[in-house]
Amino acid sequence: MDTTLQSQAARGQDPAIRVRGLVKRYGETLALDYFDLDVRRGEIFGLLGPNGSGKTTAINCILALLTYDEGRIDVFGEPIGPTSYALKRRLGVVPQEVAVFDELTVEQNIDYFCSLYVADRRRRRKLVDDAVAFVGLGEYRRVRPGKLSGGLRRRLNIACGIAHRPELVFFDEPTVAVDPQSRNAILEGIRSLRDEGGTVVYTSHYMEEVEQVCDRILIMDHGRHLALGTADELKAMIDVGERISVESLDLPESAVEAVRGLPAVDEARYDGRELQVRCRRGERNIADVFAILEASGANIGHVTSRPPTLNDVFLEMTGTALRD
Repeated sequence: MDTTLQSQAARGQDPAIRVRGLVKRYGETLALDYFDLDVRRGEIFGLLGPNGSGKTTAINCILALLTYDEGRIDVFGEPIGPTSYALKRRLGVVPQEVAVFDELTVEQNIDYFCSLYVADRRRRRKLVDDAVAFVGLGEYRRVRPGKLSGGLRRRLNIACGIAHRPELVFFDEPTVAVDPQSRNAILEGIRSLRDEGGTVVYTSHYMEEVEQVCDRILIMDHGRHLALGTADELKAMIDVGERISVESLDLPESAVEAVRGLPAVDEARYDGRELQVRCRRGERNIADVFAILEASGANIGHVTSRPPTLNDVFLEMTGTALRD
């Protein structure tokens, strides 16, 4: 069966992850507040939240690395606990911090982590070869990690986490501090895992990456589920409209004031070279702004209109930028 068809068929099955009413307390601190989550099979699922929102706690509970006070967690339709060894073999984790052994070569590192799940050496040899090829480290397989660039070490980190061919993989900030070439290779690899029928849970502070690779995105804060949907669905949930930029060297103050007075305009700033306008949703925003500027007689240069971004969604829903 074609791998894409396999992935599509998997999407109709039971969720890869189902979390209901999850509560986790640290003393008086409520880290997870009756948190719910559904991750479909065969999707890349983005989990976003500011620092301290409960993301890491939720993931560690799902992986059965943490106990919790109330709720239920099912993975592939089965409850997961500390001794769910067969279920855990179907999972993979790529942590934010590169976790490899500097005294072992690239190949030996991948083989070691794969051996934690696969005892048969012959089968493992094929899995290691596949993982090396998957992350593009063929020419470095006998090199130790200390000799690799940061981007190549990240790729090795991924190979160690996916060599045993897990059905569900957690990626925590996989592209932090990597070069553009390695970033593109990592993102393409994550898409390939999904297209081959795998399921990915992805956390990142890079909103453009989340929008690029994630099929659905959940925003959480204070241990609660705030919003869920595709990137376009999330953008449709907020009042923020486009941001309009207009180049002009002779814009009169009266025109700037008139733009500020438009019903859909939240803010307009002019620095003598460029007018920056932030709007709420509206069908005629750019036309209304342009009509005022044209009537003012000012010389107008480049005009751009940028639609709302995921960062706008995040800021409106949580009151903070993702990196705060």
